Amino acid sequence: MNPFFRCRYWLRQVILVVIGAMAIAFLIAAAPIVAQDNLNRVTIFVDGRPLFEVAPAGSLTAQQRADYASDTLKQIIETAPPTIDVEIAGTDNLPVIKVNGNHLLSVTSNDTLTGRSPKEQARFWQTLVQNAMERAFLERTQDYIVQAVFLSVGCGLWGLISSWGVGSLWDHQIKWLFHKKLTKSTHRYRRQPALRAEIAGGTLILLFRVTILVFTLIYTSNLFPQTRQLSRQLNDTFVQSLTWEIIWVGDKPYSVLGLLTLIGLFAALIVLAKVVKKVLRSRILRLTNLSRPAQQTIAVIFHYGILSIGSIVLLHLWGIDFSSLAVFFGVLGVGIGFGIQGIAKECVSGLVLIFERPIQVGDFVNVGELMGTVENIGIRSTEILTMDQVSIIIPNSRFLEAEVVNWTHNNPVSRLKLPVGVAYGSDPIKVRSALIEAASQHREILDQPAPNVFFTGFGENALKFELLVWIEDPPKQFQIKSELYFLIEEILRHYHVDIPFPKLDLHVRSGNFPVDVSHQLIESLTQLSQELTQWMARQSHGTSHHGTSHNNVQINNTSDNN
Repeated sequence: MNPFFRCRYWLRQVILVVIGAMAIAFLIAAAPIVAQDNLNRVTIFVDGRPLFEVAPAGSLTAQQRADYASDTLKQIIETAPPTIDVEIAGTDNLPVIKVNGNHLLSVTSNDTLTGRSPKEQARFWQTLVQNAMERAFLERTQDYIVQAVFLSVGCGLWGLISSWGVGSLWDHQIKWLFHKKLTKSTHRYRRQPALRAEIAGGTLILLFRVTILVFTLIYTSNLFPQTRQLSRQLNDTFVQSLTWEIIWVGDKPYSVLGLLTLIGLFAALIVLAKVVKKVLRSRILRLTNLSRPAQQTIAVIFHYGILSIGSIVLLHLWGIDFSSLAVFFGVLGVGIGFGIQGIAKECVSGLVLIFERPIQVGDFVNVGELMGTVENIGIRSTEILTMDQVSIIIPNSRFLEAEVVNWTHNNPVSRLKLPVGVAYGSDPIKVRSALIEAASQHREILDQPAPNVFFTGFGENALKFELLVWIEDPPKQFQIKSELYFLIEEILRHYHVDIPFPKLDLHVRSGNFPVDVSHQLIESLTQLSQELTQWMARQSHGTSHHGTSHNNVQINNTSDNN
């Protein structure tokens, strides 16, 4: 494989992996808040770090309990007591966690995990609170602050240097591959893949550099309690804005995150359909004895079948009630009928071409002034590769509304007609033998049906013959015709048979001058001729010493009697 195309392949795979990883990371980041909404639990934070989750208790909601506990811990940290004492009070069924004598929260049965008692859950949370408070006070010491400042500066420098290094590596080591390919590819059609690959590579490098800087900023902000809390608040606000149900479809609300998830699933469905189509064509259907057009038809049916069924399943899993969208689909149908009827027309024509199969992939067709091989039949348009290796996109309706010549429909064997003219006086039997001999010497001409020669008539300058031959590869017809004419000319020359050229014989029936000229005009022309002769003589005498010859021009008007 060409190293450039191998690079493009791996570049495409890396881009897909990066996009998938970013989508998964985003969903993971949003998962805690989504889970909290589903389980009705809220997380308690200490200096921006999650501690544990609490559930509703009595008349208090989970959010109220979490806010109270977070504010209590924040106030204790701000007072900076010399020691931290986390204790458990209350009963075994309703233990109470206190920090330096301040009530933090009561542990209920709703807060416990499966298999734990409220007392055991309280002891576990006691340890978490104790460690979190000690760490909070540690991060406010002078030694830690100095160490964090040096670490943040070093991390920032590392991020900047890494981002600059990746950009420099792209500009000086990798980008030249694409420029080299662009320089070698003089044709615009060949330059496009290299240009697209360069743009994709530059975009990937930019995303990677931005990712380095973002992760550097996140890591640096997590070194300090104040910036960590601000980062957590911004993150929670952003994620919560995505989980707000602000989009209504029918009677059911949906969030932006849900809509983005649906769009991502649809994108994955489209990729899956393309992969299935490609695997069917390249791996599975190749093992069968089906023709290439049949393989293309089966792959297209699977492709659109997966898209249709997958779309219905995704919308159903997303909770859309199709009965509530009856009005929407009705309006959409009217829009299709009036607004996008051209697209609908092409799509219907595409379905007719796929199932009725008047043309198939690999057929050599002639549509209007276009002639070429059918490369792909889509739902809206068909791609034809012309003899000049130019891809032409034709709307599907043209194949149903206009006359289409399909040279390879059902049977690729086609007949070619080659008109030949020879000079008058040539032996027709010898000409016929020469044409048959020329056809028999060409390797692309079929023996059956056998070549034939017809004497079609007498032309103005030649005897007209027509050579009929049969071929099985219509796309090569122009090349075959050219090679046959070369052979015909060579063999006719060998048999001394002349190929005429147009000529015209003029027969004069009378010697009289066809136009009556007046006597005055004749005298004027004679005088002008004499003056011109004298002037030419003077010019010749002035420039050369050689003898000059004078031409006397006389116009005689004589009449011949028939």
